[in-house]
Amino acid sequence: MAEPEFTATGVRIEHGLRSVTRAGQVQIRDGRLTLLTSYGREIDSAPVQQVRAGKPWFAGRGGASATVNGTRYHLSPGESDPAPGKPGRPWARKFLDAVRTAGGRAAQS
Repeated sequence: MAEPEFTATGVRIEHGLRSVTRAGQVQIRDGRLTLLTSYGREIDSAPVQQVRAGKPWFAGRGGASATVNGTRYHLSPGESDPAPGKPGRPWARKFLDAVRTAGGRAAQS
């Protein structure tokens, strides 16, 4: 199995007003985006070319959205986001860049 192109852990994944997991994982590997629970169970996955990702206006600092198989998920970073004023790219920007690089449709941030 190839090395993942993007991995984030401790991600809060929500669908609508419902929290799916508070410490999930987001992976992009072999051209496929996968959302996982904290236990590694797959929530949803699709080829990156079929995924739409963006940064909604209401997301605040570091949040992003991803539409996978017609289902829209709101993704919030865990501990991996740099604190305000600290160096480093925000999680949402890294995620959107990874989706774009892998061939998906990511809105400009």
